[in-house]
Amino acid sequence: MGVTSTPEPLSNEARPRQPLVMAGRTVCAAAMLAMLLAACSRPTGDFDRARPNIFHDKVMPAAGEAAARYRGDPVSKFNMTNDEELLRERGWGLIRPPWTKDWIGGTVVELSRTRVLPEVEGRVPVDLYYIFLRSDKFRSSDARYDRVAADAEGDAKLVWPFCEVAMRVQAADKERLRVLANKPVATEETYEGAKARVWENRMMISWVGQALRYRITAYQKALDSLEIETPSADRLWKANNAIRTLEAEVRLAENGCVKKDRFTVEGKTKRSRIYTGWGTERPAPKK
Repeated sequence: MGVTSTPEPLSNEARPRQPLVMAGRTVCAAAMLAMLLAACSRPTGDFDRARPNIFHDKVMPAAGEAAARYRGDPVSKFNMTNDEELLRERGWGLIRPPWTKDWIGGTVVELSRTRVLPEVEGRVPVDLYYIFLRSDKFRSSDARYDRVAADAEGDAKLVWPFCEVAMRVQAADKERLRVLANKPVATEETYEGAKARVWENRMMISWVGQALRYRITAYQKALDSLEIETPSADRLWKANNAIRTLEAEVRLAENGCVKKDRFTVEGKTKRSRIYTGWGTERPAPKK
């Protein structure tokens, strides 16, 4: 048997520094958390459209379904109709942050879109848009005003196409509920699935309305700050006009997407007694 020697005590230089090790682990954990949150923001492709991704299209929705059931929210296993899928595709362009590289707002929206968080909590912080405008990406102060105007005008053009799909989905849901009330349902799963799908569609439509209101607030707050930081009267008018156009479209969506022609006269037009017998009721006399 060999002789076992007593190990010499470690010097101060050789002894591991526990605080430094713990600090390093904390930094690594924070970095991993930041990477995880950044990964939760849905990737985009050309023209800022959503890019297919297994993590965002499969993994997160599965986790979100479990989270929704745990919260007690309705969850439907029904296949989606073409309009229901289109509703969510067009809605995504309006609920995502105006600046697609905003990973904080993008993460919140994606967690809500996949139902990991409730949809009503998918609120993009309104101050982040102005922080984006103040970045070095914009070399000209006028370009910041132009960006606000362009974003508001782009949103306004997306509202009515979304509204058209929303009206078709609402009509289909009304028919679904009518059939559900008038016909015997084979299983409770079918009954609960139908009601859950109607609830999900309504929540999506409501969420888009909420997101548009947050966008208007973000644009207006950014303009108020830009007006003080870098005044530009002519650019300010253009941006304000674009926001007013967006507000009109949002009010249209909130009122059930019903467009009214202000020149249309409702009801049957009555004949005027003043012009009775002035040559329009009988042929003109011949010589």
